[in-house]
Amino acid sequence: MGFGCNACGVTGCRIIDSPRERLIAMLTNVFAPCNGRFPLLIFLCSAFFAGSAAGGALLLTGVIAGGVALTLGVSRLLSATVLRGVPSSFTLELPPYRAPQLGQVIVRSVLDRTLFVLGRAAAVAAPAGGVIWLLANVDIGGASVFTHLTALLDPAGQLLGLDGVILLAFILAFPANELVMPLIVMGYLATGTLTDLSDLTAFHTLLVANGWTVCTALCTLLFAVAHWPCSTTCLTIWKETRSLKWTLAAVALPTVCGIALCLIAHGACTLFGFA
Repeated sequence: MGFGCNACGVTGCRIIDSPRERLIAMLTNVFAPCNGRFPLLIFLCSAFFAGSAAGGALLLTGVIAGGVALTLGVSRLLSATVLRGVPSSFTLELPPYRAPQLGQVIVRSVLDRTLFVLGRAAAVAAPAGGVIWLLANVDIGGASVFTHLTALLDPAGQLLGLDGVILLAFILAFPANELVMPLIVMGYLATGTLTDLSDLTAFHTLLVANGWTVCTALCTLLFAVAHWPCSTTCLTIWKETRSLKWTLAAVALPTVCGIALCLIAHGACTLFGFA
């Protein structure tokens, strides 16, 4: 379920009987790329690393498999350290067959999942839009606050193989991962409003003109797979666990993994002359 929406995936963890294994599943669900991250992943795979549609699809499949591998690896690490315990057995008991009640299934699915998650998303998305507008349109010293923040974050971004605009785009996209691409465009064009380039060729040209290399695309790809969950997912984790500690752990865990992967990739690209 996390490949559709990480928040729904966290909600779906309720079916796991063991509290320890349910918590592990919630903490690692974010490594499954959700629909909000797929547009950026698809573009990067096709524009920078593949010469054909088939090659891009194959690479995207590899990225998804890498996300699954991260999920399994981090789950194994957690179960062997901070969430160590006796593994529970899995027993599958076939219940008596009953004809499904289609109306009840649809109603419960809409109420328990769709509206449940959308309500939490709307509670964060509305104020976040106002914050982004203010950052892009309030000027200090002849430059917008957005520009000042990108300059402040640029050294950290360069260390990770990114830049200040990319790093700030990921931070401001905390309400929804779909905002990363429009925020990157807004930062490079300095338009003051969210802009989405429908022409991927023009988007690729814009990125290259602003210093993107294969190394930049690779590090952005890795950070898109492994970084903090969106606000709706964080709120859902807190609602499910009622623990600020585990909610912060769910933020820190993928972020640390993403930073480590970017540092390794940037170091390797620098060593082999791709940076």
